[in-house]
Amino acid sequence: MAPEFVQLKQISMKNHPVLNEAWLHSRLSEQPELLGLGELDLITSEKTLPGGGRLDLLFVDSNAETRYEVEVQLGATDESHIIRTLEYWDIERRRYPQYEHVAVIVAEKITSRFFNVISLFNGFIPIVAIQAKALDLGHNQITLDFATVLDHTSLAREEDEADFPADRTYWEDKATPKTLELVDHLFSIVQEIDPGIALKYNKYYIGLARNGIAANYISFKPMKQLVRVRARRLGHSDIEDIEEQLDASPIDYDTFGPNSSYDYKFEIREMPDGQVSDLLRDLFLRIQRRWN
Repeated sequence: MAPEFVQLKQISMKNHPVLNEAWLHSRLSEQPELLGLGELDLITSEKTLPGGGRLDLLFVDSNAETRYEVEVQLGATDESHIIRTLEYWDIERRRYPQYEHVAVIVAEKITSRFFNVISLFNGFIPIVAIQAKALDLGHNQITLDFATVLDHTSLAREEDEADFPADRTYWEDKATPKTLELVDHLFSIVQEIDPGIALKYNKYYIGLARNGIAANYISFKPMKQLVRVRARRLGHSDIEDIEEQLDASPIDYDTFGPNSSYDYKFEIREMPDGQVSDLLRDLFLRIQRRWN
């Protein structure tokens, strides 16, 4: 017997006497995983900032490397909340430059006006927009549903980032000798399958170039403790096979959303052994063949 389909009724939190902004803050403080941003820990809520203003929620990821400045708005996004979100993100990143920072706006409705405003920044600001819905389950029960409508990874534009050239000395100061050595090893794997490729140092990542022209089917971002690797999209026939191998390996990886031009992001902390290097070589080769 097929289960009964029940259509849930959305509740307007903006007009509700109990499900107010403070109530939503409490839910997110207690269960930050609701946001769908990975494993987060709450640093503080209602944080008073220099010069005035109060940041709704401040989270940090499990690696203590990325902070999320979260602004919550009931109802539809408006210009004042958008500007506030960006302002608070900017204050925090200037005060704590040792972390990566991501601006997050949570609202009951993300409007087209929001996307128009964000487009003015040409992808330079890492911002996530999340639509929050309160749904009536009946019997005096409600639940929350969160949907990411803008992922900051989809805003990354290599042609913009490439406008900020850097060199190895820049990355030696920004990262560590250990993680740069790890980049060199990973790049040597790429060179085995693509001898004409070279490293290209940019302000926000280390990419690839051929004859001085960007060819970023793989890119690297060395941090203090690890190297983040982005890998371009594969064909559908390759994905299932390679993911089975990745799942069985010690490589820590995740996938990007459908709006990104990348499939995978890796966090590599240690020099890979022979088996892991072979797996990465296979992955890099498949991507190189697809994109060249």
